[in-house]
Amino acid sequence: MTISASDLVQDISGLITLPDVYLRINRMVENPDSTIEDIAKAISQDPSFTMRLLKIANSALYSFPSSVNTVSRAVTIIGTSQIHNLALSMSVAKSFDGLPNDLVSMENFWKHSLLCALSARILARQAGRCDPEALFTAGLLHDIGELIIFNRLSGLARKALTLVLDTMDEMSVSEAEYEVMGFDHGDVGGELARQWKLPPLLEECIAYHHHIENAKRYPRETALTHIANIFSQMAELDTLDSSDVPPINPRSWEITGLTEESMEPTVREAQAEIAEVTQLFLA
Repeated sequence: MTISASDLVQDISGLITLPDVYLRINRMVENPDSTIEDIAKAISQDPSFTMRLLKIANSALYSFPSSVNTVSRAVTIIGTSQIHNLALSMSVAKSFDGLPNDLVSMENFWKHSLLCALSARILARQAGRCDPEALFTAGLLHDIGELIIFNRLSGLARKALTLVLDTMDEMSVSEAEYEVMGFDHGDVGGELARQWKLPPLLEECIAYHHHIENAKRYPRETALTHIANIFSQMAELDTLDSSDVPPINPRSWEITGLTEESMEPTVREAQAEIAEVTQLFLA
């Protein structure tokens, strides 16, 4: 029996659910009649979430000139759409806590994801005409389909990873997954994004970060996520040698207007920020 990416996420709600606080914020943000006070009230119903939000608002991620000591002030100065993305980012790691696998350490998975999130945010600022907070969330979630594959198809996932090793990294993880399963983790993550009704921008970035030519609505953001994924691997390996990591699709530079000169500052800034951001999102 063949299985598809959509089959894998069909009944995923039994294993993974987004927290109530995120769902409340999502409803408020989508309702044009909601006020900042309404959104702040929805956030404040979850004290631990409130505390983490205020910690993030007062961190180097935002570097506001004065301290942010109320939720309504955080919503006002960060912005409602950014708060929505931030809430999603804060919710996801918690949601996947109960999805065990024996193929990857969750610490390593989230470190790579956070480095990609930071890199995507930095690149979005460099490229302009993009929402850095949305790109942070896209970077954080880009590999989320891997966790579902590792949990539900661990034998096939192991076979794909072995294929990558056997080809001395000539074959990418995405290519190996297609070879073994007929779909990759981007397909699975994209299906999950659709099921969770995440914004279309996030859905495309997650689904097509290895196949940027398929992104029709948000090609720029998807290309930025693709570049960020490679830069995050460089940050992990502490290298600036592009031969140490998979190649970046040359179309990404054309689509984003960036050049390879963005590599070193992005990698170094992400490395400098990772310790604090790990504490903020995963502690």
